[in-house]
Amino acid sequence: MNSSVHVPPLPGRHALTGWIFVGFLSSILLVVALLRNQGMQIPQDHAPVLWDMHLRFEDRPNGDVAVLDADSQTEIHRYVGEQGFVRGILRTLARERMRRGIGSGPAFDLVAHTDGRLTLVDQATGQRIDLESFGPTNLSSFALLHQASNTSSASKE
Repeated sequence: MNSSVHVPPLPGRHALTGWIFVGFLSSILLVVALLRNQGMQIPQDHAPVLWDMHLRFEDRPNGDVAVLDADSQTEIHRYVGEQGFVRGILRTLARERMRRGIGSGPAFDLVAHTDGRLTLVDQATGQRIDLESFGPTNLSSFALLHQASNTSSASKE
């Protein structure tokens, strides 16, 4: 008795890889569609500027970091204590300035966009750090400078 059952061959490796890729791509598109449907905005580089500040950061002898309005040279805030995140961001930017032979003179721009992004830009080197990438707590350590600036301006009037 010779009974043979025909079993179709399994798809080749290339066909299987293609289906896996299609499934992966489809799942990414589905997640993006769901997030956008729930109101999540995808940040855009061209989002309008909400406000911007021109700042200088200076180390003080006691270890504090003074934040100065670059135009008026008035102190608008002082970071006291360790301030690891703030110091880390400033060290990153200062290192690039040192590498290029640029001193601490040029101001930094702190730019807030209407989509919620907050960016620290060094026009002297072209470096930019998107601060919202580090979470809301770290973002707030720079966002408070706008409020401090407004408070400082109001107290002088």
